[in-house]
Amino acid sequence: MLRPRAGVGRALLLTVEPSGPTLNIELARRATAEAVGTALLVAAVVGSGIHAQRLSPDDIGLELLENSIATGAVLVALILALGPVSGAHFNPVVTLADRVLGGIASSDAIVYVVAQVVGACLGAMAANVMFELPAVDISTHTRSSGALWSSEMIATFGLLLVILGVVRAGRAQVAAFAVGGYIAAAYWFTSSTSFANPAVTVGRTLTNSFAGIAPSSVPPFVVAQVAGALLAVALARFLRPHIPAEDLVMPHDEAA
Repeated sequence: MLRPRAGVGRALLLTVEPSGPTLNIELARRATAEAVGTALLVAAVVGSGIHAQRLSPDDIGLELLENSIATGAVLVALILALGPVSGAHFNPVVTLADRVLGGIASSDAIVYVVAQVVGACLGAMAANVMFELPAVDISTHTRSSGALWSSEMIATFGLLLVILGVVRAGRAQVAAFAVGGYIAAAYWFTSSTSFANPAVTVGRTLTNSFAGIAPSSVPPFVVAQVAGALLAVALARFLRPHIPAEDLVMPHDEAA
C-alpha cells in the first residue's frame, strides 16, 4: 500500500527439482503478512473492546471512543509495516476488489482470504486469552436489522472508495492514515460500528465481549459488505475508466 507497483500479479517462483512441487515463496510471504496483520488487527479490536468495558463499565460512549482510537491507530501501524509485503489488505473485500480490478490472480486471492480468516480467528482468541477469558467464547451479541446491514454496506463502500481513491491519485504513501482515519470515524457514523470486513466479522464471533457478534448475524453482514465493496469498485471504474489496473488496486513491493 506504500507505493504503486510496476506490474500486476507477478510472483517470484522457486521450483524444487527434480520432482518436488513448485513452491511460491513470495505468495507464502504475502499470505503470512496477511494472516499476521489481520490477527493483530482483530486482537486490537477485541482486546481494546474488552479493556474499554472494564475501564469504563458505565459509559458506552467512552467505551466506543477507546475502541475506535485503538482500531484506527493499529490500522495505521500495520499498514505501514506490512503494506510493502502484501499490500496490507487484511480484508477479503479489499482482496476481492484487487481481483476484480486485475491486480491479483484468483488462486492468490483465495490464499489471501483463507489467511485473513484464519488470522482473524487467532487474533480474537489471543485477545480473549490476554484478558483471562476462554480462548473461544462464542458471542451471543445478536446484530440483526436493516439499519445494521445498510450501515455495513455504506461503511464498506466508503472504505473501498477511500482506498481506491488514494491509491489511484498516486498518494499510496498516505493510505495508512486515510484508512485508519476512515475506520475510526466510521465507528461513530454507522450504527453497526463499521465492521466493514468479512474476516474480522467472522473472528469477532469467537469473543462474547463488547466487540462480539453472534454467528447467526454474520451472513447478512458479509453479504452487505461484499455489496458495498462491489459498488465502490463500480464507481471507481466509472470515475476513472482509463486508469491502468496496477494503479487501481492495493500495491505491494513484489521484491520485498
